[in-house]
Amino acid sequence: MKKSDHLLKGLLSAIGVLVYTSAVAWLGFHNQEIFGKPTNFLTPLFVLLLFVISASITGLLVLGKPIHLYLSGLKKEAFTLLFATLAWLILFIIVVVFILLIQ
Repeated sequence: MKKSDHLLKGLLSAIGVLVYTSAVAWLGFHNQEIFGKPTNFLTPLFVLLLFVISASITGLLVLGKPIHLYLSGLKKEAFTLLFATLAWLILFIIVVVFILLIQ
C-alpha cells in the first residue's frame, strides 16, 4: 500500500473521530435542553456509559486498522497509518484551538 493511501485512510479515520466526538460534544452541550435537569441516578449512569462507549468507538476508529495490519505482519504500514491518523487528529485540535482563540 502506498504512503498516500495511509494518509487518506488516516484522514478518514480522523474525520470519523471528529464527527463522532462532535456529536457527543453537541449532546453534552445541549443535555439539559434534551433531557432536562438531572434528578436521579440514571443521568450520571448515562454519562458514564456514553464515556465508555465513546472510548471504545474512538479507540476502534484510531487503532482498529493499525492493529489489524500489525497482526497481519505489516508492521511498518501499521505504524504509518497510526501516526497518520494521530497527525490528522493533532491538526484538527490545532484548528479548533485556533478558532477558539480568534473568537
